[in-house]
Amino acid sequence: MKIYVHNQGVIMAGKAWEIKAKLKQAQKSYHLVEDWVHAVQNHPSAKRIASATAEKNSGSSSYLRPIV
Repeated sequence: MKIYVHNQGVIMAGKAWEIKAKLKQAQKSYHLVEDWVHAVQNHPSAKRIASATAEKNSGSSSYLRPIV
């Protein structure tokens, strides 16, 4: 998953479950998306582009099954 934070907002690219998990994680730290954008802009050490993968659900399997 990729997250791009810029002056006008946030762009998230990834699978739906990854984006949903990242939004839940961000909700704990920031009340509004505007707060998130300001936090990134005010801290020069913060990355503007991040690549992170959220954790899978406990029932998910990483095993690749063949298409039959």
